[in-house]
Amino acid sequence: MKILVTDGMDKTAMATLREQGHQVDEQFYEPDALGEALKAYDAVVVRSKTKVRAQHIDIAKEGSLKLIIRGGVGVDNIDVKYAESCGMTVRNTPKASSQSVAELAMAHMFSCARYISVAGSTMREDKWEKKAYGKGIELSGKTLGIIGFGRIGQKLCAMATAMGMEVIAFDIFHVPGIEETMNMRYVEMDELFAKADFISLHTPAIDGKPLINEENIAKMKDGVCFINTSRGNNVDEAALLAALNSGKIRSAGLDVFAEEPSANKELYSHPAVSCTPHIGAATVEAQKRIGAEIVEIIRDF
Repeated sequence: MKILVTDGMDKTAMATLREQGHQVDEQFYEPDALGEALKAYDAVVVRSKTKVRAQHIDIAKEGSLKLIIRGGVGVDNIDVKYAESCGMTVRNTPKASSQSVAELAMAHMFSCARYISVAGSTMREDKWEKKAYGKGIELSGKTLGIIGFGRIGQKLCAMATAMGMEVIAFDIFHVPGIEETMNMRYVEMDELFAKADFISLHTPAIDGKPLINEENIAKMKDGVCFINTSRGNNVDEAALLAALNSGKIRSAGLDVFAEEPSANKELYSHPAVSCTPHIGAATVEAQKRIGAEIVEIIRDF
């Protein structure tokens, strides 16, 4: 097969594909050139930067493209239904980055609880703000509400319970028996908002209005810490900023934003925000697992 890799890929995985006889080209294409480039390939591997939309698929279907792989969990940067209607297969790597994303969510929880991000920033400005940031809180004994209890949510649950947290979760699908084995409890969304001291969001991209909006923020416990490592458009950033300014939300840990790179400087530079530039899956281990899963997908295809 001729395979195009547009957003980078683990070098070992690319070497494996070449050893198996595939031609692997690594090249990023701007949107106006992507469709024409795809015509020459049997498969394309993308991450989050490349967006494979209907207009690209319309051009690519005139060529040999049959397989689109998203190296990661979400496939919202691919027009999946349209690609499948054109006879193409769309796959992703949902298992590979779960641990990495869950660990980053936990890291943001610590940062929000103990002011790690902002306190470190002030030290680099030669300030010693011990009194200002000496009012942190412990995670132990607190309630964590996880919205979206899939692979990532379950990994985070295991870490949180080991920290002595009580875990409640909302998901449209309930895994039979998991409440007993993982020591957690499924609840309705409103109960989660009302009881959680920390809320971590792990849902796919949601169509329509953001899930975390002014209405749902009002249902949250005062002083809640909010974490988002899912998708930026799941959150109304204006409503979140207002809640941070009012103190309704104590702090927020954000790895994703509505626009990326984010232009919302008022949000990402807010002193109550711990932020990272969409690096949830960006660990050495996750990239190797993603690469191995891509190799497996191509082999099976």
